[in-house]
Amino acid sequence: MKEFIKGLLKKLPFALTRNQQYDRDTQHIIRRICKPDSHCIDVGCHKGEILDLFIVAAPKGRYYAFEPIPAMFADLQRKYAQNANVQVYDCALSDAQGEAEFNHVLTNPAYSGLQKRQYDRKDEQDQRIKVRTERLDDILPAGSPKIDLIKIDVEGGELQVLKGATALLQRDKPVLIFEHGLGASDVYGTTPNDIFDLLTACGLRLFNLSEFLRPSPQPLSREALHKQFYGREHYYFVASA
Repeated sequence: MKEFIKGLLKKLPFALTRNQQYDRDTQHIIRRICKPDSHCIDVGCHKGEILDLFIVAAPKGRYYAFEPIPAMFADLQRKYAQNANVQVYDCALSDAQGEAEFNHVLTNPAYSGLQKRQYDRKDEQDQRIKVRTERLDDILPAGSPKIDLIKIDVEGGELQVLKGATALLQRDKPVLIFEHGLGASDVYGTTPNDIFDLLTACGLRLFNLSEFLRPSPQPLSREALHKQFYGREHYYFVASA
């Protein structure tokens, strides 16, 4: 029933919630950025909803998907078994290669991550599992296909993902669509300054999703990002050269 209702809401000509607006903006950004042969990365692939948009927008591209929850990884393998251009990895991207404990939220898998984030509901059930961690720079080193677009939704662990991908970011200057918000990112000790410093050092500017879609988008300053993060004004952002 939940998925049925979500499907109906997506068909509305307007967004009822901020999440729905983010979803619509994300679709528009993917359509704008992707060429038929663009290569894309989905970090925190979950059920493959964003990956499906990549495939439609860039049918001749290559796609790299990362999902550490074993059951969801297995579902993704089955779902894309017939698409030779999709590579699914059963690991959590971070800033170090190894093994780590991962908080699997059984009642709400979308809230799962390397750290336990704050929950909106009191009755969430979770368990700790062991997962493999990898650096994106190790998986896609110099000489790999140029990456055009990356989506990162890892419930607060985005800074660690970015730290493990600085060589790729500096080399390819992909467009990033990523989550960065209170209740998740701060659990990792991550601040907007950390995100701003890393991305600007890689030659990328930050935007709100809706602003990025304007004809002449204005990038966020350090102060604006700080205000929007701590004021809970936005928790999805875009980075682009």
